[in-house]
Amino acid sequence: MIVAKGLRKQFMVRGQTLVAVDRISFTVGNGEVYGLLGPNGAGKTTTLRMVMGLLDPDEGHVEIGGVRTDIDPIAIRSQLGLISTNDGVYPWLTVREMLMYFADLYAVEVPVAQIRLEELAELLNIRSFLDQRCSTLSTGQKQRVTLARGLMHDPPVMLLDEPTRGLDVVGSQTVFEFIDLLKKRGKSVLLSTHRLDEAERVCDRFGLLHHGTVRYEGTLDDLRTLTGKYHLVDMFIDLIREDRQSVPSPTAGA
Repeated sequence: MIVAKGLRKQFMVRGQTLVAVDRISFTVGNGEVYGLLGPNGAGKTTTLRMVMGLLDPDEGHVEIGGVRTDIDPIAIRSQLGLISTNDGVYPWLTVREMLMYFADLYAVEVPVAQIRLEELAELLNIRSFLDQRCSTLSTGQKQRVTLARGLMHDPPVMLLDEPTRGLDVVGSQTVFEFIDLLKKRGKSVLLSTHRLDEAERVCDRFGLLHHGTVRYEGTLDDLRTLTGKYHLVDMFIDLIREDRQSVPSPTAGA
């Protein structure tokens, strides 16, 4: 389980203080997909980095399975799997070599890693190219290898950072099926995305981030009741309109 309590993070940008994340809290249970949603600049990536222990929050803390990231960040990282569109493959390694290499990084014993590789090869349909060099794979094949890599150490928590960015319909469907697999295995899944239509399809609960704060949180039905809107896109459009209406006109008071 993921528990984030009162996270706050600010940066200095050109001499000005920028509050990227402002005291946000959320939980993600076992077998649950939580969508951390928002436009670019909403604070999603900063939040993920604090969850991973890569950034220290100025206030608040994160717990993974009851262990705080600020107390034992190394132990926490062994409990996490990360899937991101920025991930790549090692071109001169075969798929098998690369997956076994990542298992070794997480100290997975070789017999266990071999069993897990065979299982994932079947689940993610990568068996036919396990012994090809990664440089020879298609985009879709590389994507499935990346998904398998995230599960080689069988982490209880998975972080998905814009996992469908740049993918076509078929590639996106592969990600959706992967998320369904994670749920069935009881993983806690934190999904960060600005693809709101896709989030509606796969998430159990949502946190709608805007200017570093969680403006709405709950199931889709909860959010519909709170906002009076049916789709996530319409909810965010309303938030953006609120911003525009709150900015004074240049001629106001003239």
